[in-house]
Amino acid sequence: MRPPSASRRRVLMGAAALAGSLAGSLAACSRSEAPTDEQGRVRLRFATDALAQAEHGGFYQAVANGAYEGRGLNVQIVQGDPAADVPQRLASGAVELGLASSSLTPLDLVSQGAPVKAVAAFFQKSPLVVLAHPDPALRALADLRGRALLMDAAATRGAWPWLKAEHGFTDDQIRAFTGDPAAFLRDPRAVQSGSLTHDPYAIRQAGGFDPRVFLLADDGYPSYAALVLAPNAFARDNAQALRDFIAGSVEGWRDYLHGDARAADALIRKDNPAMTQAMLDQARDLLRTSGMVDGGDAALYGLGAMTAERWQAFFDMAAQAGVYDPGLNWRAAFTDAYLPGRN
Repeated sequence: MRPPSASRRRVLMGAAALAGSLAGSLAACSRSEAPTDEQGRVRLRFATDALAQAEHGGFYQAVANGAYEGRGLNVQIVQGDPAADVPQRLASGAVELGLASSSLTPLDLVSQGAPVKAVAAFFQKSPLVVLAHPDPALRALADLRGRALLMDAAATRGAWPWLKAEHGFTDDQIRAFTGDPAAFLRDPRAVQSGSLTHDPYAIRQAGGFDPRVFLLADDGYPSYAALVLAPNAFARDNAQALRDFIAGSVEGWRDYLHGDARAADALIRKDNPAMTQAMLDQARDLLRTSGMVDGGDAALYGLGAMTAERWQAFFDMAAQAGVYDPGLNWRAAFTDAYLPGRN
C-alpha cells in the first residue's frame, strides 16, 4: 500500500490520540458526565467536519428552532477547520461529539483501538461526485475510463478502490487535485472529483456550463456520510443526552429540508461569512432532491438510520482493497442504540 495521505495521517494521529486519551480515562475509572449550564441544560459541544455549510444545516436548524433546547440541551456547534480534525478535538476533550464525513473515519478509529462509535448517519449517501464536461456520449461512470482524473487524497482513499473494482478505472488516470478547477476547465476531456453540493455549482460559476455529474452513491458506492461520533465513555455516562441530541438533530434535518431554513442559514453565514445564500439555496435543494438525508435506510427506519448490512458492504469493499485488515471488528465502528425508537 502507498504511504497514507496527509488527511489520512491526521485522522490516524487523531485516532491514536483519542485511543490513548480515552483508554487512560477508562483505566482511571473516571466518569464523563457532560456539564450543565445555569439553567440546568446539558452542555454539548459538537465539532463539524468543515466550515459551516448546508451539509450541516440540520444541526444549525436544531439550534435555531429550539429542537435541542426543548430537550434540555445547550448545544454549541464548533465548525471544522483545516488545523484541527474531529478525532483530535474529541481526544483533547475540546468537544463531546463530532461529525465524520464518511464511513472511513469510524473504521479508522476502530483500527487504532479508539473507543468511539458512529451513533447516527444523517447522510444516507456520500456526496462524492465525479464531474465531466458536457458530452452526450458519457452515460455511465465506465465511460470515463482512460481519462485524466483530478482527485483529492481523501476521495482517492475512500472511493478509488471502489471505482477500480466496480468501474474499471486504473491508477494511471489519477492526477493531484488541490481544489482549483482551472485544470478541469482547460481540458474538455478532464474529469474531476468533488462534492455534489459544492463543485457543480463552482464549475457553473467559473466555467459558465453545467458539468456532467455522476453521484457515486447512485452507482452503488456504499459509504454513509454526516456520521455523528460519540466516545463510548461519553455515551455510557450521558445516554439520555445523546438520545436527545440525535432526536433534536432528526427534527432539525427534517425542518431544514422541508421547512423555513432562514434562521439556520443565518447562523451558517455568521459562522462562515464566505458562504452566500445562493450557495446555501442550491445545496439545500440538492440535499432534498437527491434523497441524501431521507432516502436509503432513512426512508425505512427514520433519519439517522444505519444498518449492519450497509456497514459490512463498505467494510468488505475497503478490506478487499487493502485499506483494512480483513479481521478488523467492523461492528465496533457503530451502534444504533441511541437512535429514536431504540432503548
